[in-house]
Amino acid sequence: MAKRVAVIGAGSSGLTTIKSCLDEGLEPVCFESSDGIGGLWRFKEKPEAERCSIYRSLIVNTSKEMMCFSDFPVPDHYPNYMHNSLIMQYFKLYAEHFSLLKHIHFQTTVRSVRQRPDFSDSGQWEVVTADKDGQEEKHVFDGVLVCAGHYTQPIKPLSDFPGIDTFPGTVIHSWEYKHPDPYFGKRVVIVGIGNSGGDIAVELSRVCEKTFLSTRKGAWIIGRMVGKGLPLDMTVVRRVRNLIHCLLPRPLLNWIGERSLNQRHDHKLYGLQPEHRILDQRSVINDDLPGRILVGELVMKPNVQKFQGSTLVFDDGTVEEKIDAVILCTGYDYKFPFLPASLNSGADGDLRLYKRIFPPSLERPTLAIMGLLQTRGPIMPAVELQARWATRVIAGLNHLPPADKMNKIIEKDIKANLKSYPCPKLAALQVDYIPYLDTIAKEVGVCPNIAWLLLRDPAVGLRVFFGPCTPYQFRLSGPGHWRGARQAILTQWERVAKPMKTRPIPEPSSFSLFFWLGLSGGAAVILAIMAMQKNFNSIFE
Repeated sequence: MAKRVAVIGAGSSGLTTIKSCLDEGLEPVCFESSDGIGGLWRFKEKPEAERCSIYRSLIVNTSKEMMCFSDFPVPDHYPNYMHNSLIMQYFKLYAEHFSLLKHIHFQTTVRSVRQRPDFSDSGQWEVVTADKDGQEEKHVFDGVLVCAGHYTQPIKPLSDFPGIDTFPGTVIHSWEYKHPDPYFGKRVVIVGIGNSGGDIAVELSRVCEKTFLSTRKGAWIIGRMVGKGLPLDMTVVRRVRNLIHCLLPRPLLNWIGERSLNQRHDHKLYGLQPEHRILDQRSVINDDLPGRILVGELVMKPNVQKFQGSTLVFDDGTVEEKIDAVILCTGYDYKFPFLPASLNSGADGDLRLYKRIFPPSLERPTLAIMGLLQTRGPIMPAVELQARWATRVIAGLNHLPPADKMNKIIEKDIKANLKSYPCPKLAALQVDYIPYLDTIAKEVGVCPNIAWLLLRDPAVGLRVFFGPCTPYQFRLSGPGHWRGARQAILTQWERVAKPMKTRPIPEPSSFSLFFWLGLSGGAAVILAIMAMQKNFNSIFE
């Protein structure tokens, strides 16, 4: 009899987790509080409490080949960076292709997840859910996989801004922001320069009288497009680059990276210069922010010191008057109120997770958290590997180390990140992209063997090592092997080019090319002979 597993949430993490359960012979039962799939990427005109919320114009900052599910490429005609509506279409295609929708109970909220009295023997959980009418129901599951996301609890640090209660305008979090219409012709301050802060500041700078972007520490800014117009992550996230980063001194790598970005736009000149080095924290991905500063529609400011009515005073003593609205892009907290409080065993009452997945305090590893991490790379491939490992652990195919060993590894990982992220809770979330993927892939048994590939299939091996680290690499062999993985790797650049081939451009004929080369070469020879003849004659005159 198949083990029953509760999957909490039907966003991108929930969908791939349902599929991973099916792949390992488990019986998934997914509970989704809303009336549809999509989670974070589902746009709604009004934000709903305890759920993710996005703005209408949101475009993903990871390219389609890098962020797709490993056995289901994004349709080749989709743009490389997709609008949120296209991501929703992709999720629907994925769910329909693998028949996932029948396993999802929509408009069903999980109220509590508790260990059964015999948990030490059975590893089972009692899950209480409520339907749209509030009717509660109890279930028993052999495992629980939490895919509820961590962009549902906006942080509004109002106490950090003295006098904010005197401000007559509106103060909202980016979680509440939907579109620029309410801010037309107004003077607006955005607080925080993460990806959301950058996007909103750029969008508002096109309609506001004046837009100010306040940042405490600054940020390194890089666009989605790099050399030859190629997607940033397909150029940067590569195994060969990761190897080079391991071999070269970090200060040298910082100098190279910062010099490259400053050649595009001098971060100090533009008021963007951060306190940290480029490799210490994630960069902000934004195509238009420097340009909006250049034309004067967006003004960089330091941290807000205090409010005096509609006047804002900044840390450098400058003042901006007649401010109509403030938008706080100050991040999110992550909380799972339905889980047992005993799991929050970290220093700040946060979840301690082995490899950002498993709580080491559990006697039986039958509960896992999906997607609770931050990295310089697309999240979806990492979550998919997490789900593939977690389902194998619940199925009894893989085993975890003893709790004391897991705790030591957690402490080691946090300590390594504290230099860049002084807050332990934030430091715990950070992982290095390719090393993290490979660590999880080795547990599953799907990490690509580069040496073997180079010997047996050099066409693929060279692309895996020197090319972008696309998710298909983790379907080449082992559990969950996909026969289409090799072809997907060989054709990945064709799918990058496909949506841009909308205008036929004739190739120059080889005849005309050789004709003009020959003509120019012949002319050069004639001119050289004429010059030599002139010099020769002048000698004897």
